[in-house]
Amino acid sequence: MRRHSIKRATSETSIALDFAIDGTGKSSIDSGVGFLDHMLVLMTKHGLFDLELSCEGDLHVDQHHTVEDIGIALGQAFNEALGNKAGITRYATKTIPMDESLSTVSLDISGRPYFVYNVDGLKDKVGSFDTELVEEFFQAFASNAKLTLHINLAYGTNTHHIIESIFKGFGRVLDQASQENPRIKGIPSTKGTL
Repeated sequence: MRRHSIKRATSETSIALDFAIDGTGKSSIDSGVGFLDHMLVLMTKHGLFDLELSCEGDLHVDQHHTVEDIGIALGQAFNEALGNKAGITRYATKTIPMDESLSTVSLDISGRPYFVYNVDGLKDKVGSFDTELVEEFFQAFASNAKLTLHINLAYGTNTHHIIESIFKGFGRVLDQASQENPRIKGIPSTKGTL
């Protein structure tokens, strides 16, 4: 099983997580940020990953460090769990509806971090969650997983639905791109490395 555990401690957060690519969708998540927990449960379920995550963060300041640092740790765990990337599908794109919202997530496990985020019109908050942190989470993940990630919102009016469609789509593309294809021999790149 492709899996990796990480413990990451800074003056702002203390994170412990165990992430399995080839899972069944099981999760146990306690970040201290309820909306993020909800989104990570959705990502795990729809990506068929297994994720155990706990975080103690400086929430008395705000949610920024917690959300960003979880993105960092999760990206690192995914990259390590992939191993040498031999035989992986590499690319995936999914368009996911959530009621009135429609978003597309495209991913390339390229070895080259790059992030594009075209999501406009979010309200500032969902409950107590700062919605600008969605972008921060995915930027941190893409940089530390060393992949190319594009997130584009076609339309939507409900901020919760928009973010939910993104996290569900992200789970799906992460699963599809990381799956091993028996027809692919070695590293899926003409360069011979990712």
